Amino acid sequence: MDILLIERLVPECVAWLEARHTVEHRPDVAYEPGALRAAVGSARAVVLPRKAVVTREFLAAAPMLRIVGRMHADTDNTDLEACRERRVEVVQARSAHVRSNAEFLLASLLMLYRRGIGLPLAGQRHADFRVGRELGGSTVGLLGIAPAAHTLALLLRGLGARLIGYDPAVHRSSPLWSRLNVEPVGLYELVSFADAISVQIIYGSRYQHLVNDRLLAYCKPGQYWVSISRSAVFEPHALARALADGRIDSCVVDGAEAGFASRGSPLHESNNLYLTPRLGSHTREARVRASWFLAGRLHDCLTRADPVPDTAPHDPATAPIV
Repeated sequence: MDILLIERLVPECVAWLEARHTVEHRPDVAYEPGALRAAVGSARAVVLPRKAVVTREFLAAAPMLRIVGRMHADTDNTDLEACRERRVEVVQARSAHVRSNAEFLLASLLMLYRRGIGLPLAGQRHADFRVGRELGGSTVGLLGIAPAAHTLALLLRGLGARLIGYDPAVHRSSPLWSRLNVEPVGLYELVSFADAISVQIIYGSRYQHLVNDRLLAYCKPGQYWVSISRSAVFEPHALARALADGRIDSCVVDGAEAGFASRGSPLHESNNLYLTPRLGSHTREARVRASWFLAGRLHDCLTRADPVPDTAPHDPATAPIV
């Protein structure tokens, strides 16, 4: 078997691959570790969903494996060192979801600014009248300037928002700020002056609980927060207090980790915290882009005479040639 598809690609990509390689579909084993290890035993390439973890034990069960593909970008689910030792290439379609994540952040901000829109969509046809606010003229703070922030900045400028930003990995003197037309500020300034905060920081363990009591003490009252970053960026007790006392009017977190606001968590009773199941990266267009990128990379790797291992997650710079 050349390719094992545990994660589904779009049908036209599957047909393209099947015309060139032997392809097997086994989405049924995605979350059964034993069955997954048995299925991958004879595969040269595998495409895995986000929650399927690649460990040393997984690789030991796959002696023929040369490439691991992911539709989404997330290195926490893959032992990159073990892949490097085994000469297994790791490919992730990182740029495929930039636009969809940016549009999700914008949509979340608009829904919070114009809360009355959401009530009829939730089935309240005769919901009470609610006065909203306008993004135009607002100050929006970008916490992190990951690629989604680049597109989001363009969209927000088109609506007339003023943009300020902070990223601990990007110095204020970087030309990137001027290219994005975002004013660089300090972290505490960001929280003090923004009417809304969009969080898309590329997560690392050093950023755990970056949003804590000390930072949220500087909140401009009535702020809106939206986030596509790991929920570990937020310290739960601090966020719950800010949501309760009005410093944060409401907050949308996309793809929160298990337990973030479950029973027993300080956030469990926060009625102005909205959790979405990682909707940001899920659009038809993003799925098509990711599928074609992976199809091209799988084909290239499997037809290379002497593959050069590279475990750094790959990014599609251009659309794959079909």
